[in-house]
Amino acid sequence: MPKPLCVVILTFNSASIIRETVAQAKKVSTHVYVVDSFSSDATPAILQELGCTVVQRAFANYSDQRNWAISQVEQAFEWQLHLDADEVLDEAAVAEINTLLAGEPRFDAYLIRRRDYFMGKMLRFSGVNPWHLRLFRSGVGRCEARLYDQHFVTSAAAGQLRGYMHDKNSARLTDWIASHNRWSDAEAREKLGPTAASGDILQPRLFGDARERTRYIKNLYYKLPTGLRSLGYFVYRYVFRLGFLDGRTGFYFAFFQALWFRMLVDAKMYEKRQQQPQN
Repeated sequence: MPKPLCVVILTFNSASIIRETVAQAKKVSTHVYVVDSFSSDATPAILQELGCTVVQRAFANYSDQRNWAISQVEQAFEWQLHLDADEVLDEAAVAEINTLLAGEPRFDAYLIRRRDYFMGKMLRFSGVNPWHLRLFRSGVGRCEARLYDQHFVTSAAAGQLRGYMHDKNSARLTDWIASHNRWSDAEAREKLGPTAASGDILQPRLFGDARERTRYIKNLYYKLPTGLRSLGYFVYRYVFRLGFLDGRTGFYFAFFQALWFRMLVDAKMYEKRQQQPQN
């Protein structure tokens, strides 16, 4: 008979945060399965010390790693909870998951909200704080094959969990910029297409769940004029979402997220269009 729940975590050089992530994960399941991408720091040793099951696998892309992990545990466990190495469940989320799985869950999949951090500070107002599908019965969830902004998808109706997974991104601003520079390449390629994406993809729907609405609005965003859309996004996040209440960190986040990252995506899309042969 399958065990109730397995927590699946992806890691790479995550020694600074992984103890906290695993400690909270173990409050919902003693079975923690970690796919590590050959970390060069103390991550593997810490995971072994904490009693996790650790396997090493080279990282090709996010969806490939996630879907491989899903296939490794789906026969042995009825439910799966997927976390990144720096996503720490809070006590409300822990209590909700334990209560849910102790009874008869109404849904076969559940969304949980992520709480964003930037430069070491929790963003109470200016963060994106998106919803993610991370808890689901084995056999009903997969990760979509996209170059950037990948979500888990399912044909089952999804419920919502109380509480948050706190994305305690411990990266320095230099590292944040480096990773977002790479992601801007992926986003530009995704938008200009065609891409290698295949299989189930989260569909944009105005009246869908929180993730589908966000993707619908993001598609509308890309219909706005270049330059104006990133400026409008900054005003929305910093003014209308009250990002200024997060102080200087809130300004930096809104600036880098909108006027740097989003503008960088636009610039790379423009550059790629200019490089295309003219008929």
